[in-house]
Amino acid sequence: MAITSPDSAISGGFGTSNRDLIARRLAARHRSERMFRAVGLGAILLGISLVGILFGSILSKGIPAFTQATFHLDVAFDPEVLRIPERPQKAADQSVAEFNQELLSWQRRLRTANWNRLIQEAIAAKIPAAADNARDAIGLVASNERVKLWEMVEDNPAIMGTTQPVSLIASANVDVWLKGNIDRTLEQRYQQLSALQQQWSDALYEEGVISMDFSTVLFTNVDSRSSPATAGLLGAIVGSVMMMAIVMVVAVPIGVMAAIYLEEFAPKNRLTDFIEVNINNLAAVPSIVFGLLGAAVFINFLGLPLSAPLVGGLVLSLMTLPTVIIASRASLRAVPPSIRQAALGVGASPTQAMFHHTLPLAVPGMLTGAIIGVAQALGETAPLLLIGMNAFVASVPSTPLDQSSALPVQIYLWQGNELRNFFEARTSAAIIVLLAVMISLNALAIVLRHRFERRW
Repeated sequence: MAITSPDSAISGGFGTSNRDLIARRLAARHRSERMFRAVGLGAILLGISLVGILFGSILSKGIPAFTQATFHLDVAFDPEVLRIPERPQKAADQSVAEFNQELLSWQRRLRTANWNRLIQEAIAAKIPAAADNARDAIGLVASNERVKLWEMVEDNPAIMGTTQPVSLIASANVDVWLKGNIDRTLEQRYQQLSALQQQWSDALYEEGVISMDFSTVLFTNVDSRSSPATAGLLGAIVGSVMMMAIVMVVAVPIGVMAAIYLEEFAPKNRLTDFIEVNINNLAAVPSIVFGLLGAAVFINFLGLPLSAPLVGGLVLSLMTLPTVIIASRASLRAVPPSIRQAALGVGASPTQAMFHHTLPLAVPGMLTGAIIGVAQALGETAPLLLIGMNAFVASVPSTPLDQSSALPVQIYLWQGNELRNFFEARTSAAIIVLLAVMISLNALAIVLRHRFERRW
């Protein structure tokens, strides 16, 4: 009788067909894994590509807006043209009220002087034909720039009768023309500059009288309708900063305390379950609903002013609160139970265990959630539109109750401006500023998380 070895018996019992089936299934599994990895990698590359296209488009349009066409002229402060009396000096026997009245009269005379004539003569020194074409010459410079001239005289009356180098912002149409944001082959009737202004702009740019300088007005001026070239983001930036300060003061402490109570101290019953479900639901509510709530409660019921950073901050606080609560609860839940049990085991009260042991370990996650919530609130537009912050405001708010704009709302307003070829780049520049602030906040969240992170 032949004796069969165990290996051959197993091999024979397993069968060649079974081995082939297992090999095919294993190969199919490997193909599925490779396909899954390829699809995952493709999704990542697609996402990165789309983000790259988005940022590339914004940067390519927005970076040129950080430079602006600027005149560098020698302006002669001719007393014969301005006809401004000397600045009044307070006499010994003159009262303060009388002197102030005299000074105000001099300032009014200063503001109504013929500053456009000085600009025309300064341009005519470079382009003689400008002496006989006042309208075309003055139209090359932004309308608000004459203010810079009388401010110079107001600050230093001694410059009267002298020639001073002055930098003046060019008009928006000149900026667009020199940057090539308008088709030069269009018929003259479709052009924004006259034929003379086109020739003068090109000639002055070639001579270096006009140069592309960094646009400080983008950060130091407020929005302007009368002089688009000098429109800036200062009012919107200050308004956004005020609103974010209110969000941090209101939403973050309330959200963290609510999370601590719900996670550590609240009894588990139907009421707390109801609260938790509604907090999760509020986190998914569209932001425009919070705008409607803010308009109904803060403006119509409480009578707070329209377009105020206080109202905007409170509305954004309501919107951010669920995010802060959920992130804080998740951070508390991530702390191992052994930490609490050890603290209670050595005699600490539940409150002491919470604030002395659990909370310090949860702080990094709480900070991350709070900062990301604030960054999200910074970019919200819809709720701010419903509380009136889309109104044109040409001033910097000094208190949270003053009318103001905000960065996302300013982007919305500039995007719809009729001077499209100028404000399209300006809009992209404002988006870059907003993204820079948001990225900075996210970077701060990462730094703080690593700074306060503790190992257990």
